[in-house]
Amino acid sequence: MTLIQAQGVHHITLMGADRQTSIDFWEGVLGMPFVFEQPNLDDASENHLYFDPGDGRLITIFCNEDRKADRTRTSTDAGCVHHIAFNVSQASFRRATQRLEEAGIGHSCHKDRGFMDSIYFKDPLGLLIELASYIFEPPAGKSHTDVLHRAHLLRVERGDAAISGQHVADAIEALCEESTQSLSSGSG
Repeated sequence: MTLIQAQGVHHITLMGADRQTSIDFWEGVLGMPFVFEQPNLDDASENHLYFDPGDGRLITIFCNEDRKADRTRTSTDAGCVHHIAFNVSQASFRRATQRLEEAGIGHSCHKDRGFMDSIYFKDPLGLLIELASYIFEPPAGKSHTDVLHRAHLLRVERGDAAISGQHVADAIEALCEESTQSLSSGSG
């Protein structure tokens, strides 16, 4: 079978309540510019709002003025979305709990994930949202996934349960050594 090669997430569409609830949360709390709207081309009873999560891709929301916000946790049954994670800088991450509290939004507090920091909270419709911030920057020419793949291999080799900061540091060092040439490191 020939593979279909994905090249990134194009957009994610969520079922929203009314228009203003979506704008207040996605732009007002998360700072995602509201870039355009149009009717839902598959359901004339709904409006389709488009937000920029910061990387030029889109988060879109189907809205209907007859639907009201319900903060009950969305289903986590098989086939359902558990949560959506958004990348934030370490500077933004350090201010996130204060900003969420100012907006009256409960949260999980800081979670150390070994290679990233996380905070979890619910959107107005009960969808779990994560703010995630890598604790590292990849070397030039490499991606976060390049580093994490190498860190995973090191973790498995060492018999450790999860990726730690040490695995990440060692992965970055190995990737740099492989891609950097030096006149003093060989027969020169």
